[in-house]
Amino acid sequence: MAGDRRVFAVSGVVATLFVVATVFFTEPAGRLFAFLQEAIATRFGWFYILAVTGFLVFVLWLLFSRFGAVRLGADDDEPEFSYPTWFSMLFSAGMGIGLLFYGVAEPVLHFASPRAGTVPAGTVEAAKEALNTAYFHWGLHAWAVYAVVALGLAYFGYRMELPLTIRSMLYPLLGRRIDGAIGDAIDVLAVFGTLFGVATSLGLGVMQINSGLAYNRWLEVSTGNQLALIGAIIVLTTISVVTGLERGIRRLSEANVLLGVLLLAFVFLAGPTLFLLGTFVESVGHYLQTLLDASFRTTQFRGVEWQKAWTMFYWGWWISWAPFVGMFIARISRGRTIREFIAGVLLVPVLFSFFWFTVMGNTALHIELFGAGGMVKAVQSDVATALFVMLDKLPWSQVSTVLATLMVVTFFVTSADSGALVIDTICSRGRTDAPVWQRIFWSLAIGMVAAVLLLVGGLQALQAAAITTGLPFAVVMVLACVSLARALRAEAPPEAGRIAASPASAAPESNGTGDWRGELARMLARPRAASPSQAARRRVAEFVAQVLVPAFEDVGRELERHGRVARIDRHGYHAALAVIAGGREEFVYWVRGRAAQRAAWSVAQASEAPRYDEAQVEIVVRGGVSRTVPLSTVDREWVLRDFLAEYGKWLGH
Repeated sequence: MAGDRRVFAVSGVVATLFVVATVFFTEPAGRLFAFLQEAIATRFGWFYILAVTGFLVFVLWLLFSRFGAVRLGADDDEPEFSYPTWFSMLFSAGMGIGLLFYGVAEPVLHFASPRAGTVPAGTVEAAKEALNTAYFHWGLHAWAVYAVVALGLAYFGYRMELPLTIRSMLYPLLGRRIDGAIGDAIDVLAVFGTLFGVATSLGLGVMQINSGLAYNRWLEVSTGNQLALIGAIIVLTTISVVTGLERGIRRLSEANVLLGVLLLAFVFLAGPTLFLLGTFVESVGHYLQTLLDASFRTTQFRGVEWQKAWTMFYWGWWISWAPFVGMFIARISRGRTIREFIAGVLLVPVLFSFFWFTVMGNTALHIELFGAGGMVKAVQSDVATALFVMLDKLPWSQVSTVLATLMVVTFFVTSADSGALVIDTICSRGRTDAPVWQRIFWSLAIGMVAAVLLLVGGLQALQAAAITTGLPFAVVMVLACVSLARALRAEAPPEAGRIAASPASAAPESNGTGDWRGELARMLARPRAASPSQAARRRVAEFVAQVLVPAFEDVGRELERHGRVARIDRHGYHAALAVIAGGREEFVYWVRGRAAQRAAWSVAQASEAPRYDEAQVEIVVRGGVSRTVPLSTVDREWVLRDFLAEYGKWLGH
């Protein structure tokens, strides 16, 4: 508890001092941000490039190594979500303010001002390169950053059963010292990375909200209006925390995904559909061809201005966001193998991001190259208006621009709410029961940081903040990769010729008592309480042993009377009944049980303690998953009748 208070106290005091100092010394703060951005880009740009590429190499190595079979949890843990549900939630993780802000703006800006020495501006070649650059910034590298943090949190949280917080990822390197000042410092860095990462997104979001309102002639663009919008939305977020209206916030996060899909589908169908399909295929191929060269590009021979404004900003932003998104992905991935985890995280959100940029960005470029034009001029005049200018060129623009503005607002609210919760969770050593006022503080802090960044320099200050706060946490992530690799080596099988001690077995620091026998006796006198998931799995195991297998045995005896042979395969949490006819496997009926957790569609939901409302059983027949039903509704008679129904369908009755 003392450590929790230290992390909160240090983080809170520094955040408050930052806001106060920036307000009173606005101009010097602006110059400081510009200096830091330039200094880091000049002196540490190579480290950013190498580190983020290293993260991608690291997760790809894990994907194809023997460690890919290691489960994020106990060896007998089953995934808490089916593949469709899990993929859907990973898809939702790729949705955010950034896609709305840069989906149109980035390809158009690269088209108008390509990286020096590449292609002439305003040409077809520039359009191809523009989309490829956007793919690079939002593709495998970005999600490798998230995967490293999410994988570390999930592995050490679920397999090593350490608190679900950043310091736990360094346990193999630090041992019990993660509970001391070093661990506190790591969590403080994570707090500030998340604080400024979320604040950067909110700063971009409020600029876009203001532009959307101005485009609809409701509110003019100004810094004062942007500050007022931040204040209004943070007040709404705070009210939700105080009054317990968070269920509504969660429903907003689910609505965000739906609205995003609707907007994407509208632009895809209303825009140059065939052109978009063709360029999507071509652009993915171009991205894969140029990936290696782009991964190590530092632009030292031509200066770092372009790199500073784009690639380094993105790498810093992704690293700052990593605890935020990583927490969400870790929460929904318990029970997955490392190989499943990495493949899902690198596949689903990346493909969605690519398709989003293709639809939004290439629709705008198609308008510029083959249509009415005007996109470059509008975006260069005001980056935040890019989406609205593009929508204005399509049918039903009045409806779509209002929809887009509404999306940005809801993303703003849910991001602020979720960001406050994640920061609070880090400050509380992974707990979600911290006082309400503490979460209110972080909600206000996120809004204030976003406000002062807009005050001192707008987009440039947001970029500088991301680059600056991302740098120290990048070092933490590098150490986390080393730590995870060391822990995974302990997963080596006995035949490897050695028995490696797990990180948890490292010699702890002495507590100075010397009474290890007494401590052991006290530990054994307080047996570990079963977690909700363990309790649910126990109910599943009892169901398999006492209901499912006896029902299968009854069916088997009856099948034998009709010339069939029944083979029953039983495991702890599932059992299968195979019908053998004429020496060949005719039909298989498989039932798998698992702990049922409420699906999470936002970081706020995923950061809560998991709710295992009931156990579930999944009914599988030849052809795939049939359905999932609550365990409470299944008894022996249900199993018998369901088997007869599925077997009858298979026989054509």
